[in-house]
Amino acid sequence: MTPPTDILLNAYRLMSTANAMANIYEANRNICKYVHSTSRGHEAIQLATAFQLLPCDYVSPYYRDESIMLGLGFTPYQLMLQLLAKGEDIFTGGREYYNHPNYKGSDKPNIIHQSSATGMQAIPTTGIAQGIKYLERINSPLLRRGVGGEVPIVICSLGDASVTEGEVSEAFQFAALHQLPIIYLVQDNNWGISVTAAEARTSNAYEFIEGFKGIKRISIDGSDFAESFTTMQHVVKEVRKSRAPYLVHAMVPLLGHHTSGVRKDFYRSDDELEQEYKNDPGPKLKKYLLHLGVEEARIDEIETETAELVKKDFVAAVASPEPDPASVSNYVFATTPVTAESGERAPANKEKILMVDAALFAIREIMEAYPEAVLYGQDVGRRLGGVFREAATLAEQFGDHRVFNTAIQEAYIIGSTVGMSAVGVKPIVEVQFADYIYPGLNQLVTEISKSCYLSCGKFPVQTLIRVPIGAYGGGGPYHSGSVESTLLTIKGIKIVYPSNAADMKGLLKAAFLDPNPVVMLEHKGLYWSKVPGTEEAKRIEPAADYILPLGKANIVLHADDEKTNSGETCSIITYGMGVYWSTAAARNFPGQVEVIDLRTLFPLDEPMIYTSVKKHGKCLIVTEEQQNNSFAEALAGRISNNCFRFLDAPVEVLGALNLPAVPMNLLLEKAMLPNEEKVKQMLKKIFSS
Repeated sequence: MTPPTDILLNAYRLMSTANAMANIYEANRNICKYVHSTSRGHEAIQLATAFQLLPCDYVSPYYRDESIMLGLGFTPYQLMLQLLAKGEDIFTGGREYYNHPNYKGSDKPNIIHQSSATGMQAIPTTGIAQGIKYLERINSPLLRRGVGGEVPIVICSLGDASVTEGEVSEAFQFAALHQLPIIYLVQDNNWGISVTAAEARTSNAYEFIEGFKGIKRISIDGSDFAESFTTMQHVVKEVRKSRAPYLVHAMVPLLGHHTSGVRKDFYRSDDELEQEYKNDPGPKLKKYLLHLGVEEARIDEIETETAELVKKDFVAAVASPEPDPASVSNYVFATTPVTAESGERAPANKEKILMVDAALFAIREIMEAYPEAVLYGQDVGRRLGGVFREAATLAEQFGDHRVFNTAIQEAYIIGSTVGMSAVGVKPIVEVQFADYIYPGLNQLVTEISKSCYLSCGKFPVQTLIRVPIGAYGGGGPYHSGSVESTLLTIKGIKIVYPSNAADMKGLLKAAFLDPNPVVMLEHKGLYWSKVPGTEEAKRIEPAADYILPLGKANIVLHADDEKTNSGETCSIITYGMGVYWSTAAARNFPGQVEVIDLRTLFPLDEPMIYTSVKKHGKCLIVTEEQQNNSFAEALAGRISNNCFRFLDAPVEVLGALNLPAVPMNLLLEKAMLPNEEKVKQMLKKIFSS
């Protein structure tokens, strides 16, 4: 079926615009100094896709998709502001590469932030579809609908070379299993920078997707606008109705450079390029228009008008102001509503509870109050309720659509929360052990942590990621690790580490309400208070209204004023299991030790730390992590810097031995880790210095 002539002419106008943009960028390479790609060769399928979308929909373009942006109604000027990293760039304020958009509005499809990491948008964008399905299930008012009540669909655009990424397969697997309303648009130009398809993969996306049962597929000539338009029209209508996934594989030529910095002549011959230009979508569409009877003069007029528009917009974009350097630190985090401790921490006539129960009760209360809250991860569903029983009974109470198991997909578990958050769902997810968070770090670093900053605050990611951590009782090298220093190198996330049940409940509530990504590290040895000396981890259960803000440390043991005034005291800064080692060791030095439980590692309560160290003049930092290059050692340096004039001795750090892993044997585990006796000996050293 032939698309209407007005659509064909609009497509040609935008193809001509994209061509003129590529030409003016190439002619002004000294001005267009930031790395960029253009859509040359991909214009037909991109425009055909954009023309099908409604403002209620969501689309994730990849870095070569400028024609999708033009088709959605963004102007060359708006795109050029990002090309030149200008301050008035509506997407990222000069922070991001060309055609790395994000958009939040009611006039166009929404676009979440996604990184430049190849294929990494597949998981966050599938998370959007996951969130939409959930909102439909509960008939939520948060669901964006079209003018006629149309339900939204999601487009995830990818290059075919990216399909070899494991995280793309995780997205396909989840979409197929849960039948999500998403279209994977895969543009296949046969290249992955300088690597050909034959060198890199055994099958293209159309062939590969056959292994994921439940995803329909079609392969088309993506350089033919008419074929692309009718195909995308059919696919979008079907997915809007069926609410099931689809993959469109579009063969396209790559006519431009891979990027402005990796130029086509570096690795492609003139003969290869000449063959590619035979499939240039612009001339093909022009020929088709002439065949339909459109006058050549009208086509020439379109080419002239678009060239003039692009020239005018480029001049204006070049003249646009640079970003204000004072704005460089804006938008790292969205403002949290939780700034003060509130509610009853220790209600009368309540019993002490275990830390693991504090987490369970907090999530139960959250899910009762917030229908948009969901919990998922490995083994948290109905049968088990978590390997530590930290989610026991929740699926029975709230249903399998709100508390459910995932496959062994740490990347998907973490990265999907980007999309879930973007549509208004409030995800709580679990990684089974801290040692297994590493497959999810790509999503945590490239997508989650940067989203608020690079979207200028439009897309903070509200997610709570729960991670059991720490060693005890022979857990061995893959169930005992500490990962806080690794996580603390990631800017744009918050890290919480409670040491008792009351803090657990209050901090978990605050973390859930925080509009930013929060990782909650929960020590397995404190969950059940089975480790000797950790009985105090059990606390009276706080009331349902109790909230403990992030970034507030707590003095769990005070030193005597008299001994403080005479210079006989020391401040111990610690967290997690270190609180119990430190308080036990302090009994050997009555009145001489102040113990501070950090509770939150970022944001960090530096005022309390520095006040304590200045007061006592001596400081010991106790951590369970391997000591060298740890968070604790970095903190020691900051304390030394800020408290130098008040110190009577060097700041000391006590951590685990610098071994690659925690050994299985209990005697070896004990030899590696800090404990009460080791803290005691370190205090002796400090007091005798």
